Amino acid sequence: MKLLHLDSSILGDASASRQLSRAVVQAWQAANAGVQLSYRDLATDAYAHLSAASLVAGGTPAELRDAAQKAEVKLAEETLEEFLAADAIVIGAPMYNFTVPTQLKAWIDRIAVAGKTFAYDENGPKGLAGGKKVVIVSTAGGIHAGQPSGQAHEAYLVQVLNFLGITDIEIVRAEGLAYGEDPRSNAIKGAQQRIGELFAAA
Repeated sequence: MKLLHLDSSILGDASASRQLSRAVVQAWQAANAGVQLSYRDLATDAYAHLSAASLVAGGTPAELRDAAQKAEVKLAEETLEEFLAADAIVIGAPMYNFTVPTQLKAWIDRIAVAGKTFAYDENGPKGLAGGKKVVIVSTAGGIHAGQPSGQAHEAYLVQVLNFLGITDIEIVRAEGLAYGEDPRSNAIKGAQQRIGELFAAA
């Protein structure tokens, strides 16, 4: 099984989402000795945001691309291939200003590609990247899950994944991390318990 692990927090070792996404990966590896792991740190190796230059690079014949265009197309192709090859994905997704980190959004823009991971026909959109299992590690300083303030965070990620055809999605959640030492500790413990439950029967 090929497992893709993504982190997007800018907080380094102080990040709760990094701590918990790592715990998910370790639990997955313990439950399945055949896991082949690939890892991307979207914060330290950040993608350029989708732009007119990105579109021009993709539409320029390979032999006419300059160095910057070649690098852009190479990264986009590698990212898409890595996503498509993955059987399972762990996404570390802290909430920043009521949504996902900009680094994570830049990755989404590289894997949501018409004709590759989704398509439209007379019946509407169709996801082309189904069959994957995803664990979203969701962290937030406040309490947002299921609330209007969480629509651009967890709910957005689920919507994007569903659009791409992915429906096997689990969420490991730690909220209220900014509410004080005890609430933070309890939230982390609750998330760790959830991880244990997810892989107890694996």
